[in-house]
Amino acid sequence: MIPWKRNLGVVWISQFFAMAGMSSVVPFLPLYIRELGVTRPEQTAFWSGLVFAAPFMVSFFVAPVWGSLGDKYGRKLMTIRAVFGLAAAQLLVGFAGDVYQLFFFRMLQGALSGFYPAAIALVASNTPRERNGYAIGMVQSAATAGNIVGPLVGGSLADAFGFRNVFFIVGGLILLTGVLVAWLVEEINKPKKERAETLVQNWKTVLSTRQLRMAALFTLAGAFSVSLARPVFVLYVETFDVAKSSLAIVTGALYSVTGVFTALSSAWLGRSVDKRGVRNAIVLAAGGTGAMYVLHSVVYDLYLLAPLRAAIGFAYGVLPVAIYAWIGKSVEDERKGAIFGVTSSFQILGIMLGSVASGSIASAAGFRFPFALAGVTLIGVAVVAFFRVFKNE
Repeated sequence: MIPWKRNLGVVWISQFFAMAGMSSVVPFLPLYIRELGVTRPEQTAFWSGLVFAAPFMVSFFVAPVWGSLGDKYGRKLMTIRAVFGLAAAQLLVGFAGDVYQLFFFRMLQGALSGFYPAAIALVASNTPRERNGYAIGMVQSAATAGNIVGPLVGGSLADAFGFRNVFFIVGGLILLTGVLVAWLVEEINKPKKERAETLVQNWKTVLSTRQLRMAALFTLAGAFSVSLARPVFVLYVETFDVAKSSLAIVTGALYSVTGVFTALSSAWLGRSVDKRGVRNAIVLAAGGTGAMYVLHSVVYDLYLLAPLRAAIGFAYGVLPVAIYAWIGKSVEDERKGAIFGVTSSFQILGIMLGSVASGSIASAAGFRFPFALAGVTLIGVAVVAFFRVFKNE
């Protein structure tokens, strides 16, 4: 098999299992916080946002460092480091005795992990440039395919074994993915140490290059919008009078619906980005996702959530593919790890701001308002992309 295709296959499998493990804990994280003693609804919403944001508070600063080290010492090494760090953090979260320890262990996760940007840099730098859109689309489809299985399985495991045991299962699963990458991935284009740029130079490149600056801002806005809705989603679903005994599994099923269509969109439509350009992809993906989030804020029938979640997945699946492919084609191979690391900081900042704002906004204005704000933000991205991104980019 051609080496870059074998690497893509291994990374796809590893990404799938890592994201399945990670996403399995998201639907019941607010319920785990309740189990740790935070029972008032407004406090549960506040801590849900804060705990969800905790890894990103740290990884915002360390992601560019890991990216630079990947360009210097190898993207495969950074990918393995990220996987094992993520596994260790999940095991520690399972031992949390109160919400403060949970917050600390989630911060530790942010310091040690960063699997997705490391995997993207590894694939992009070892794939022919004209196939970057296809390869990144496949990695994105693996992440979202994991999100299909993860929430539904996580909800079922939580009901069967309790919240803590899910973290132990997830930690062991992610550990196995690290072994798979270490054993089977071959780094074809190894970094040249003498060409590695400094962290400051990498930030200057992103901020001073129009394409990279816009891609970073779109990444920030997209992550902010999705993260506004995610931490309080289970509490939003609870407003539909779902029985408490089935709340975790219903929420997991709704996450999985989104994951199914995101995976299909990333794999199917992601490859068209190489031919049709990023502007059309960003405009349609951001605009469609934004419209569906706005509809979330006005829907009161639980059965209507399923088609809305499917539409969000189908629209949003193309957005990160288009942005990362745009970045990959704008940067030479020797600097892709560092530039993806800097761009990941914008994604992390968006997740962090959205997660923290989610709990505060939901506490003040109700669980529906974060969805409306997320939709308006993404529609704004579509408008800016239409007028500011050129067709030949």
